Amino acid sequence: MMKAKEVLTAGITGTTFMTLFSYLVSVADSENFSEPERLGQLAGRLLPKLNEQQREALGWLGHYKVGLLFAVVYVELWRSGKLKPDFINNLWLGGLSGLIAVAVWKATFKMHPLPPALNFNKYYLQLVPAHVVFAVFAGIGYHIIHNNRQQHNALKKENHAATH
Repeated sequence: MMKAKEVLTAGITGTTFMTLFSYLVSVADSENFSEPERLGQLAGRLLPKLNEQQREALGWLGHYKVGLLFAVVYVELWRSGKLKPDFINNLWLGGLSGLIAVAVWKATFKMHPLPPALNFNKYYLQLVPAHVVFAVFAGIGYHIIHNNRQQHNALKKENHAATH
């Protein structure tokens, strides 16, 4: 049960801050780097009967689902002790995740029958730091839940010791 909270918190926190980062880069660069919008656009081109609201919903749902998948892997690495959820490790984890994301997006655009017209190199370039942001904030979300659990367990032990 606690692992689910850790995954949800890490995934939602990381994805939310990553999305904010992508929007800020979009504004600064006058390009649309929004992952949810791209996913919705791709879905809409495959399923033209979808209305705009359905496309947007699919894009956001897909984006957060992928974030949760990344979080499952991260939390497993952190909980198993294979990787400490510290800032430096999360920078590396985010960089690696960004490279994986670039490969997945390249394959997706290549296989899609109607890919969007965009500056692919710029899009791929911003994906790496976006995933670094994801990993750093996923780690922060994980720490919040993990530390709360540790505090809760310590209080339970104190209360148990005090009553016995």
